[in-house]
Parts: sequence; C-alpha cells; structure tokens
Amino acid sequence: MLRVIGTGFGRTGTDSMREALTILGFGPCHHMFEVIDNPVQKARWRAMVAGGPKDWESLFEGYTSCVDWPSAAYWRDLIEVYPQAKVILTWRSAESWWESFSNTILRGISSSDDPASVGKVLIEGQVFGGRMGEREHALALYRANVEAVLAEVPPGRLLVHRLGDGWAPLCGHLGVPMPDVPYPHGNAAEEFRTRLLTQGRS
Repeated sequence: MLRVIGTGFGRTGTDSMREALTILGFGPCHHMFEVIDNPVQKARWRAMVAGGPKDWESLFEGYTSCVDWPSAAYWRDLIEVYPQAKVILTWRSAESWWESFSNTILRGISSSDDPASVGKVLIEGQVFGGRMGEREHALALYRANVEAVLAEVPPGRLLVHRLGDGWAPLCGHLGVPMPDVPYPHGNAAEEFRTRLLTQGRS
C-alpha cells in the first residue's frame, strides 16, 4: 500500500527523494529506475500504458511510496485510490527543469528504437502528446502539472519540496524525526546518461 505519492515530473529531484523516502522508512520507493531494472515491473507497466487495466496493487506490489514517472503521470488516480497517502510535489523552476530534462530524459527517449518502451509510449506520447522536444510546449505542460497539483491536492496533504529544501520540511510533512545523515543528492545529468547506457531502458 502506498503511503507517499510523488506528483512531480522527472528531473525535479525525484531520485534524491526516492533515496530520502527509503532512509525515512517509506521504501521501497517506486521510480522509473525500477521499471528499467526489473523485468516484471517493465512488463507490467508496458502492458498498462499500452491500454491494459490499471491494476495498482500489481503495479506497486512491494512498494510503499512512488515518485517520478511512470507513477507521476497517474497522480490523480493514485491520490483517490490511496486517500491516506501523503503527497509530495518535487519542484524546481520550469526553466531549470527544461535544461535538465532536455539533457537527460529527452535525449534518452529520443534515441530509443523501442516503440513499446514506457518512455516512448507514456512520457513522449501521452504526457507530452508527441511533442516532447518542443521547449515551449514542454514548459507549458510542466507548469500546468504544478498548477493542477496545487489546485487539486488539499494543502494539508501536500508538500511542495523544492531542490535544496532538505530534510526538515519532508520530515515534518511525514511526521518522522530527522535522520543523522545528509539529505541525498544524486542522479546528476552525467550519472543519468551513464546509467542509461549501462542498464538499458524502460
């Protein structure tokens, strides 16, 4: 059962949030890396984004939190299915998001020759409507997602976690003590590209 639901686009600090949630006891945390690394996850999500049933119990089997795509594309469904779960919007300015996204996820998906991948079908096709590489279009969708989350998720249930916010607001939102370790900081652009080359795609 999901206890925390992330609503932010990829490249908004989602991998650091994934690590942070795990440290705080809200793991395993679902992230696109799970789809890339786990053949069972890959098969289940590919079937769903291709039009199969939204069997959330199966898709999140073994996980207690989720951030990043693919789950972030379904946050409206998830906050209804899991009404007790806390919600986190990982956030950065639209312009800095585009700079990071265009150098990582956009390049990775654009170079894929697998039309059935979750990246191609969901992110490129469904989230961005086949116009993932168009800067202004992508920026508008990024901003629209932020505005929708702010408008639709009750304030008491939602935390907007900006890059650099660290432990304090997160622990306060989740009602847990702050750990005696630095807040995670990983998945820089170069690290992302290296991982994509060595571990494959969704």
